[in-house]
Amino acid sequence: QVQLVESGGGLVQAGASLRLSCAASGHVVMAWFRQAPGKEREFVARISWSGGNTYYADSLKGRFTISRDNVKNTVYLQMNSLKPEDTARYYCAADRQTYFKTNYASEKEYDYWGQGTQVSVSS
Repeated sequence: QVQLVESGGGLVQAGASLRLSCAASGHVVMAWFRQAPGKEREFVARISWSGGNTYYADSLKGRFTISRDNVKNTVYLQMNSLKPEDTARYYCAADRQTYFKTNYASEKEYDYWGQGTQVSVSS
């Protein structure tokens, strides 16, 4: 069983930065998703077990960076130049299957989910 606990959310002004953390145990691939009010949950980023391969939603490339520290069993999401449209609840997710998948952006590929952390960006 993989347990995921997110932290680091908060209320910030547009243009600010935040770093989210997800404490995760186990040999798993990790990802971040987000869900804004009234919208479906969407893929943000994914990172391989080694950290050597990362994947991003096209709209977020250049502003968001996913990373991991396997010694600390933690995955991070660095978010820069935040915009009001980034307001959402952010979830980390774990995939027990560590090989590359073309459909990595699908929620169905992930076996475990955290409770989420709220990020609110004011204009």
